[in-house]
Amino acid sequence: QVQLVESGGGLVQAGGSLRLSCAASGRTLSNYATGWFRQAPGKEREFVTAISKSGATTYYADFVQGRFTISRDNAKNMVYLQMTSLKPEDTAVYYCAASISTAYTMRNTPPEYWGQGTQVTVSS
Repeated sequence: QVQLVESGGGLVQAGGSLRLSCAASGRTLSNYATGWFRQAPGKEREFVTAISKSGATTYYADFVQGRFTISRDNAKNMVYLQMTSLKPEDTAVYYCAASISTAYTMRNTPPEYWGQGTQVTVSS
């Protein structure tokens, strides 16, 4: 199975940017669709974005509104989430996830593999 480790979270002011990274090990990342989810305090975990195994297709939650970009480097077994124009409501723990299914499926079906999460805090 694949292991996922996130990094890059932190504290940023509203309007700022952050880049999250997810390092995969144990299996070749190109075998998995990957994505990012988030969970804010007192709320359920929600889908943010997903990218297909090849990187050719991406999906985003409506609330992203063009502010976030997911990408992957299969040669390095890495997935990235570039976040810009951050808002206080983006504050959450962000989780990297992987699935042997498709990026399309990840929008509505919990993936099989999860990282431990990284905290993103956006101050107003």
